[in-house]
Amino acid sequence: MLRVEETQVPVAFTPELIAKFDDIVSRYPEGKQKSALLPILHLVQAEFGWLSSAAMDKVAEYLKIQDIEVYEVATFYSMYFMRPQGKYALEVCRTGPCCLVGAEKIMDYIEQKLGVKEGEVTADGLFSWRGVECLAACGFGPVLQIGPEYTFYENLTPQSVDHLIADLKVKGNN
Repeated sequence: MLRVEETQVPVAFTPELIAKFDDIVSRYPEGKQKSALLPILHLVQAEFGWLSSAAMDKVAEYLKIQDIEVYEVATFYSMYFMRPQGKYALEVCRTGPCCLVGAEKIMDYIEQKLGVKEGEVTADGLFSWRGVECLAACGFGPVLQIGPEYTFYENLTPQSVDHLIADLKVKGNN
């Protein structure tokens, strides 16, 4: 399993990334730069793969808001990652309807198949997985989505998970 310990190494945003931030902030009225927080966090996560404390601090500095304001938003939404993820982040719906049709068994199967616990990254860096709240496909459970593109898969079985992981391994190693 890949373990990456966060350190407080300063994060540097490239001039290109800052230009994107500037463009986003320009869409909001003066003094309302905090409104740009969500799209800026998306850009930072796309650049670094996750949102480290140092990166969030830098976003707060850029937007001239308190660090806690960034942390509150980033930790509220499941689309932001607070730790490094695999190239393919498997997210399994774990709400009632999906659990009734086997989501917990699928999560157990993924854990065994990948050899990592929820939130960990495989040694090759390709996979991480986690349970998430409703993916809005209650009639097609169990379901999962794969980030960062958020490809959606329904009616999962251990066999379909095997095929999915095998296909992603081929794709990920090319």
